Amino acid sequence: MGNLVATNRSAEAYHTKMLEEVVGSRFAAQSLVRSYKRSFNGFAAYLTPQEHEKLAGHEEVVSIFPSTTYKLQTTRSWDFIGFPENVTRNPTIESDTIIGVIDSGIWPESQSFTDKGFGPVPKKWKGVCSGGTNFTCNNKIIGARYYNTMSPNDTTARDNVGHGSHTSSIAAGVPVRGASFYGIAEGTARGGAPSARIAVYKVCHKDSCGAVDLLAALDDAIADGVDIITISLGGDPLELKSDVIAIGSFHAAQHGVLVVQSAGNGAAKATVASVAPWIFSVGASSTDRGIITRVALGNGSVLTGKSVNSFDFKGKSFPLAYGKDITIKCNESSAMDCAPDCIVPRLVKGKIVLCRMYDFTSEVYNAGALGIIFNEESFLPDNEVDDDSDVAPIAAIGLKRKDFNVVEGYFNSTKSSEVNILTSESTKNLDAPRVAGFSSKGPSTIIPDILKPDITAPGMEILAAYSPLASPSEYDSDHRSVNYNVISGTSMSCPHVAGAAAYVKSFRPNWSPSAIKSALMTTARKLDPTKDQYAEFAYGAGQIDPVKAVDAGLVYETSTQDYITFLCNLGYDSATIKNMFKANATCPAKPATTIKDLNYPSMTSQIKTAKGSKSAVTFSEKFTRTVTNVGAGKSTYKAKASAGPGYNISVTPSVLTFAATNEKKTFEVVVSGKIDYGEMLSASLEWSDGVHLVRSPIVVFPDNFFDS
Repeated sequence: MGNLVATNRSAEAYHTKMLEEVVGSRFAAQSLVRSYKRSFNGFAAYLTPQEHEKLAGHEEVVSIFPSTTYKLQTTRSWDFIGFPENVTRNPTIESDTIIGVIDSGIWPESQSFTDKGFGPVPKKWKGVCSGGTNFTCNNKIIGARYYNTMSPNDTTARDNVGHGSHTSSIAAGVPVRGASFYGIAEGTARGGAPSARIAVYKVCHKDSCGAVDLLAALDDAIADGVDIITISLGGDPLELKSDVIAIGSFHAAQHGVLVVQSAGNGAAKATVASVAPWIFSVGASSTDRGIITRVALGNGSVLTGKSVNSFDFKGKSFPLAYGKDITIKCNESSAMDCAPDCIVPRLVKGKIVLCRMYDFTSEVYNAGALGIIFNEESFLPDNEVDDDSDVAPIAAIGLKRKDFNVVEGYFNSTKSSEVNILTSESTKNLDAPRVAGFSSKGPSTIIPDILKPDITAPGMEILAAYSPLASPSEYDSDHRSVNYNVISGTSMSCPHVAGAAAYVKSFRPNWSPSAIKSALMTTARKLDPTKDQYAEFAYGAGQIDPVKAVDAGLVYETSTQDYITFLCNLGYDSATIKNMFKANATCPAKPATTIKDLNYPSMTSQIKTAKGSKSAVTFSEKFTRTVTNVGAGKSTYKAKASAGPGYNISVTPSVLTFAATNEKKTFEVVVSGKIDYGEMLSASLEWSDGVHLVRSPIVVFPDNFFDS
């Protein structure tokens, strides 16, 4: 995969010729799956292991990697981050901003995507409306493409999953009054950049999204002229040379396109999947609007738990079933878990089932029970929390372990126990913002010296547009049809940042992708580290604040050459970088910088320790950074570093004086101290001119942090 190469032959013919040398002329056409020819140079093909080895030896082949499968990761949110509906906007330029959504398609008839009041399609748009069967674009949804290598019978950009409609409306949906999920979370559903245009690239079908199609969508989106790409997809962390999103996004950055990607829903530390520094990686956090469900026991007790429950029992209670009473096929312990193939349908008909395990909701649903009460902490490590509410196909409530034990005790002490699961309601969440338990945490296992995720945004219990063809609970036999749904995931936080980036770009149309990213990071609201033991590895620079980002004061710009130097320092040779990322890359024999010297808005360093050692380690780490003045022409910024008992930070120079806008200044930061086994140092540097506050998180951690 590399840059386009000048040639008299078409890219497809060129790729076919290469394949002919490997598989023979008779089979080359059948072997070739897709040529990437608009924004970068490469192809996908079916190969045997022997053919793979032969092609890898071709002098013009940089790398070959297997096609992987990526997964989808999924009212009040914008208000919570200080971004009200009446915020000052620049509607003319916002309307000229195009957000490319690479996802499961879109439901074009949704009220969130009406084009009432929109002008003509922006002149810079070079794309097409190739939405396929029964799909029409408008002046809001200005382009559509679908890619169906994984599902050849799906010939439309229309969304039958719901995920793509949801993410599109979060990023750029127009305001829709009175939106709700069966009356739950009712309010105005709106996107961050409601005047922006949407270009749809459907690559996902059900739960899978093929790498072949994903790369093709990136290729097209760049050439079509989008300004921002939002990708709420991910998988396991991959080396950059094997990560199609990282490769395609590098080319996007070269063309001035910012790519925003979800960090992943891996929950634990060191699971963040979006690791490339040219990608804006987003974690998920809560808002001050929570959704709760209550269950009333026959003894008068009422317990509060989590779910998005729309089923209304009209105040009626139903028998509670548990353990040996629901099975004749399993032992009592398995039945208490609601394990597979244990529940006998006739024993749970007209009843609500108590389950020790969360994972087996489907067993209760398929058995035909009325509802389920489960222990929501049953599948979580001790240091994780399940803090979001999900839609289930039946009446459901998840309880904390102590409350679950109360219900269990009630069942055991009462001959005829009955319960009523009430419909869900909104409540004030006083603990917000807090990083979601499911949100993938750092450090990155691929590039430990780059802080990931970069930032966090609302991703819990988000009400947004949905496809009426899709099940709101993702159970095929749940035939409810809704226009708006409540979903949680880093898939939901990612388009929040894409919408915020579009808002910033509407005021700063000439800013580079890295400048927009820097502005959103350095003006972010720092989260409370006492709420998450992984601190910056959970929330990056903090929670986005789009309004502040428009007037950031200083930005850390990262050029293509900076990224090339970074790749050299990462161990890639000149030939690989030249062919995969840029045509004129040259790596020095002895690098003058290190990975951590990439001109990035955050500063991170992994400290090497002796193998097997659990002793504290002394360190002294230097970071070099350059800031660009994007504020007033004449200004003076003074450095203020955080302080703590175990470390010291020095900044040289500690005062930066600018004479003009766009002037650059370079400085050095030295962080020294002592750090214990498995711990992390959480610090920060702030530059202030009395008006702007430009904050960069600083993280230092030993390599045994992964083991603790």
